[in-house]
Amino acid sequence: MNNKVLRYFGLAKKAGMLFVGYNTCELYITKGKMPLVIVASDAAKNTIDKFESLTYKRSTNLIVWGNKEEMSHAVGVVNSTVFGITDQKFAEVIQSEIEKHGDEML
Repeated sequence: MNNKVLRYFGLAKKAGMLFVGYNTCELYITKGKMPLVIVASDAAKNTIDKFESLTYKRSTNLIVWGNKEEMSHAVGVVNSTVFGITDQKFAEVIQSEIEKHGDEML
């Protein structure tokens, strides 16, 4: 897994700009306060489909990337599949890193 992305995950979490979990991320997306959502590639198909639909309707970017075990571990939780970034700058940096090194995850 791309350690740089995971470090940004950790920094965003410590800064209070990364939220974890299906319901929490869904709430922030519907309020228009989440510019980026990352769903683990090993999430259930229904979860991926739900967030594709939610983010399509709003100005939120969605990336299906990584695996839930490593991403969860990076932010100190267990088996979470949905991660949302509420800060635009963090979102841009994380999205850029995933786009540059995304193949390393798969």
